[in-house]
Amino acid sequence: MEDGIGGLRHMLATVFLSAFAGFMVVPVITDVTVAAVCSGPDDSCSLAVYLTGFQQVAIGMGTMIMMPVIGNLSDRYGIKTILTLPMCLSIVPPVILGYRRDTKFFYVFYISKILTSMVCEGTVDCLAYAYVAVNIHGSTRISAFGILAGIKTIAGLFGTLVARFLPIALTFQVSAISFFVGLVYMRVFLKENLKADEDDDHHHGTYHQEDHDSINTTMLAEPILNDTPIKTQVFQKKYSSLKDMISLMKTSTIFFQALVVTFFSSFSDSGMESAFLYFLKARFGFDKKQFADLLLLITIVGSISQLFVLPRFASAIGECKLLSTGLFMEFINMAIVSVSWAPWVPYLTTVFVPGALFVMPSVCGIASRQVGPGEQGKVQGCISGVRSFGKVVAPFVFSPLTALFLSKNAPFYFPGFSLLCISLSSLIGFFQSLLIKDVHTPPLNKAINKTSGDEV
Repeated sequence: MEDGIGGLRHMLATVFLSAFAGFMVVPVITDVTVAAVCSGPDDSCSLAVYLTGFQQVAIGMGTMIMMPVIGNLSDRYGIKTILTLPMCLSIVPPVILGYRRDTKFFYVFYISKILTSMVCEGTVDCLAYAYVAVNIHGSTRISAFGILAGIKTIAGLFGTLVARFLPIALTFQVSAISFFVGLVYMRVFLKENLKADEDDDHHHGTYHQEDHDSINTTMLAEPILNDTPIKTQVFQKKYSSLKDMISLMKTSTIFFQALVVTFFSSFSDSGMESAFLYFLKARFGFDKKQFADLLLLITIVGSISQLFVLPRFASAIGECKLLSTGLFMEFINMAIVSVSWAPWVPYLTTVFVPGALFVMPSVCGIASRQVGPGEQGKVQGCISGVRSFGKVVAPFVFSPLTALFLSKNAPFYFPGFSLLCISLSSLIGFFQSLLIKDVHTPPLNKAINKTSGDEV
């Protein structure tokens, strides 16, 4: 385990720098948005909520398409190569707000953020999970996923802490610098770890030991039509990749159930992004400093739970029970916040924060066991695509709902009604997680490739 984590240190550093830059702008972006598009700093105008919701929809639609493609390309061309472009594009939006933050420049940032995030949003996480899945095997993989998530949470802790004391302009400038440093560090130090020699030995051994029919059981990283021109192989690869994922969902009930849980978890998380901070600002008058204090507390609790609690719980109770526990804690958290009667209630409910942070490491751990090392990028890309789909759907529901119940035209007084609905989404995911059987299924490469080979 230590050797495996030691080998992941450069990927963990890349994740830290990228997440640090991203989390740094979270406490200030709400105030920047309100100041740019609303009439006053204390105005809870609906335009800011709708702009945030539209941004989430547009980014979600882009990433829903791009994540499976990026995962597939990472299996073929390597994680380091595919990760370069998204990390370059991530630098652009904070540079704009680091220069000026008036209405005109805000809308330039808004458009650039949408366009770049269609490729960048979640790419580092997706490829980092695939990187871990390739390099860490067996029962220690879920612990490695937890450590990866914990590193990201610690980055959020430092990013929020820095944003708490920096001026707004300097916050965006430091964010852009951190993105750039992460890009340079990744290009210089990160190793591909493709293990080409081992794959070649494995494939040659397969051909010598098995009959002609078993040729279909080799990794999908090998072109199916080996005698065709290179261009044809690329298009055939893209086509077969979609068929592979459909075959996997049909063949593996566990993987399909994990995707359903992923959707409802993402649906809830995206709803939180749409509603939570605006609810606190409208209900209790929270500003940048209070947002930073709350997010700081959340990241402290989250980092401790992911680094120390999650690995022990995962080995003690199993990934599926850990997943169900996390979803139920997430439901309790949002249900209590929705009826907050005082500003200290959201601080109190941070004791339930570890629940939400247990979900994705558990899902990724369950899904990664359904395929072999050569297809981890596809699986993690598929999970990221489903998460993006949840982010597309959620703003259509929660942005209008939040704007309505925070306005004076609400049908009845319940400012946290949208948060209550978000908690119900987590409850649905909890019931679905109870149906997942905690069994270690062997990789389904043979079934997938046989199906793909028959179709070709």
